[in-house]
Amino acid sequence: MKYTPALQPATLLKRYKRFLADLQLSDGKEFTAHCANTGKMTGCAEPGFTAFYSTSNNAKRKYPHSLELTQNDLSQLICVNTAVANKIIEEALNNNVITELSGYEQLRSEVKYGSENSRIDFLLSNTGKPDCYVEVKSVTLLSQSEPASGQGYFPDAQTLRGQKHIRELIEMIEQGHRAVLLFAVLHQGINTVSAASHIDKKYSDLLNHAIKKGVEVYAYKASISPSEVTLSEKVAFK
Repeated sequence: MKYTPALQPATLLKRYKRFLADLQLSDGKEFTAHCANTGKMTGCAEPGFTAFYSTSNNAKRKYPHSLELTQNDLSQLICVNTAVANKIIEEALNNNVITELSGYEQLRSEVKYGSENSRIDFLLSNTGKPDCYVEVKSVTLLSQSEPASGQGYFPDAQTLRGQKHIRELIEMIEQGHRAVLLFAVLHQGINTVSAASHIDKKYSDLLNHAIKKGVEVYAYKASISPSEVTLSEKVAFK
């Protein structure tokens, strides 16, 4: 996914009310940007971090600027716009980057499914193959105790919604379909992904149960720059 034009740099002053972030330009001018991220953003939005923002030409927007990337004290870029995850996954699926999910003829997004009234991120189908339900989660939580370890975690807060999605994937397995939980790593410093049992043990336990039932789990990392974000390599899930 290319940023056209390329993102512009600023300094992050603070993130607040979940969806807002105050930024400061090099000339001292301050402004408020929209932050498309409902998570805690632990380690991703500290005051003083370098931030990269986009600008919309939609005159109806209250906040024309959007916070897209941050850069931590280790100079690692982090994509904090969670909507990017599905965009780069869709590109990767169309370009057969994710080898485990190649060979499907049709790709649909946001399809209703399951007994808990969910929408699957991507539904892959092909004649002669079971349908494949793909749920995408973005990963930006780097271990705070050992940041040099490259250990990433999901979720960064307790998530009832995430637990529901795992139950729905298990249901698809029980109906004879294929089900995949795909972690999109949007943090340059993360090289390994694990369920965050120290944050949401119920989610971790449910995910372990899902794996035993046949739900497949993969983690792919993005290459991140102020001009482009693309899915680039598989990393370990453990």
